Order: sequence, then C-alpha cells, then structure tokens
Amino acid sequence: MKTLLLQIFTWWNGQTIGTRFATWRFGKRVGEDELGNVYYEGGTTSFGLPRRWVIYKGYADASAIPPGWHGWMHYRTDVPPSKETYVAKDWQVAHRANPTGSPQAYRPPGSLVVAGERPRVTGDYDAWTPGS
Repeated sequence: MKTLLLQIFTWWNGQTIGTRFATWRFGKRVGEDELGNVYYEGGTTSFGLPRRWVIYKGYADASAIPPGWHGWMHYRTDVPPSKETYVAKDWQVAHRANPTGSPQAYRPPGSLVVAGERPRVTGDYDAWTPGS
C-alpha cells in the first residue's frame, strides 16, 4: 500500500503510476547499471528519435547515472553500455554521485556546519559602492 501511495503522490521515489503504465505498455528494457537503475527505450520523440528513460533505484537523482549510460540517454551513442564491452581507461575515475545535501558534501572552513572559526578577512577586497 505504501508503494502505491508513493507512486501516486511522489515523483522522486522511483517511478510514478504514469511511468509504470508507459513502461509496461511501450518500454523495452535495454539494460541496468551497476547502481541498480534500469533503462528503457520505446516509442519516438517529437524529433523522431527513440524515446529513452530511466527508472531509478531509490531516490531519483540525475547525477546517479554513470557516464556511459548518460551518453546513451542523451543520444551521443546508439549502442547502450549493456551491449558493448567497454573497458575504462586507466586515467578514468569511477563514477561518484553528487554529494550535495548529504553528509559527504564539501563544507568550507567557516561554514556553519563545520566546527571551528571562520578565517580572518585579508583586506584584499574592496566592496563596490554606487558612484565610485
């Protein structure tokens, strides 16, 4: 019952009722990434391109799409990562979701969330005043 209510009243917890119906009716599963997000394709856009969408595992956050799937979602490639054998280069780092709003977010010195004292102002800044 909770899942049904979440699908009716929220869009950020996985998929909505409309997305579930469209996926059931038109969606062809293309693949799944290492985070558990599932990718679909079906129908066409107004530009004649195949419509592509993702159903997130958990909270819907666009930064949770790995780079290979991001390229496929934005029509940079027609071959999804699930259908190719891609090997990352040694200089490429693993995908990391955007930590904004989480405990892993960057907190600069002097932030209200970080203990300690804000650094002193150096005096190298002159505020703008009208007419100067």
